[in-house]
Amino acid sequence: MRSLGPRHATIWAVGDGANGGANAKAVARLIAAAPADELLYLGDVYEDGTPQDFKSHYATTYGRFASRTAPTPGNHDWHDHATGYDPYWRKALRRRRAADWYAFQAGGWQLLSLDSEADHGTGSPRLRWLRSQLRPRGTCRLAFWHRPRYSAGTKHGDQDDMAPVWNALRGHAAIVLNGHEHDMQPFKPIDEITEFVTGAGGHELYSLRASDRRLAFGDDTHYGALRLRLHPAKADFAFIATEGRVLDSGSVPCHGSAPTVTPRSRRRSGAGATRS
Repeated sequence: MRSLGPRHATIWAVGDGANGGANAKAVARLIAAAPADELLYLGDVYEDGTPQDFKSHYATTYGRFASRTAPTPGNHDWHDHATGYDPYWRKALRRRRAADWYAFQAGGWQLLSLDSEADHGTGSPRLRWLRSQLRPRGTCRLAFWHRPRYSAGTKHGDQDDMAPVWNALRGHAAIVLNGHEHDMQPFKPIDEITEFVTGAGGHELYSLRASDRRLAFGDDTHYGALRLRLHPAKADFAFIATEGRVLDSGSVPCHGSAPTVTPRSRRRSGAGATRS
């Protein structure tokens, strides 16, 4: 497997954009203009994640980054994942199995992909796997999946079924990334975890409840993506619009070194947000 720098890594994160349209292509150009070690694609290839959708909508937008993408499926991908999502990512990442729940390292952090569309309830095999990854102490972990536990969006709102996953991460992770809501939402720390919703990837925008006091910032008028620069003990972040304007930025601290990824996981080496 390719190795990401152990001392620092640059990562883009975005979801809800692969529809083959002009706005999605603009976000892809933004990412291509500032190359990164990894793209976290947070789910949804429109409309149904079929093989044709991946060919005509994902490949023409974010497909250029496929070999250095860490994906997680969205609700639009899930019904056809056996014929669309799974074979696409098996081929792109040269894996025997499709990317599901897995872990890797970058920039002194452990990154955890946690599929929100599969069974993740109390007692599920996937939740047991997650808990096994969280045994080493420290919070230099970043977890990502599609549907956010918390959201100020008017379309979907809080996803209560993600509570078991969120609760497992308490005291063990500093950052959570999600899509699903088509906007940009950095939250104030909740349970000492900073959550970012970065779903303004190109497929229409959803409005926000600006009065939601949990938000540190919110934008529902620009397409764009979240850029993270991971370093030991902190992550610098910036929400960047397609025209290159930084909408919000800051840093999130963590403590402890990145835990060693177990043999079962995919390996790639490699308290609250402060705003600038």
